[in-house]
Amino acid sequence: MTEFKRIPPEQAQALREQGAVLVDVRDAQTFQSNHIPDSVHLDNHSIADFIAKADLDKPLVVVCYHGNSSQSAAAYLVGQGFSDVYSVDGGFELWRATYPDETVQG
Repeated sequence: MTEFKRIPPEQAQALREQGAVLVDVRDAQTFQSNHIPDSVHLDNHSIADFIAKADLDKPLVVVCYHGNSSQSAAAYLVGQGFSDVYSVDGGFELWRATYPDETVQG
C-alpha cells in the first residue's frame, strides 16, 4: 500500500480484532479521558520512538477526533514506511457512538 485507506469504525474494529495496531492522535488529556482499548497515544513527542519500535508491515489504524487530522497522520506514517495504514472516518466520536462499550478511561 502506498497510500492510506479511509475506513468506517466497523472495519477498524475488524482490523483491531485481527491484531492491527491502533494509534490515537488526539491530545494527551483527551486520550486519557477516553480512548479505544489497547490504542497507543501518538504525538510529536512519542512518534519517533513509536516508529523505531514498530512493525512497519503490521496494519496500522489511525484515529483522531472526527476523522480529519488522522488522515494527515496516516499519510505521514505511510511516508515513514508503514505499508498498511488506515484512517477512521468519523474518528473517535463515531467510534464511541458505534461501540460505546469499546472505550476506556485512563
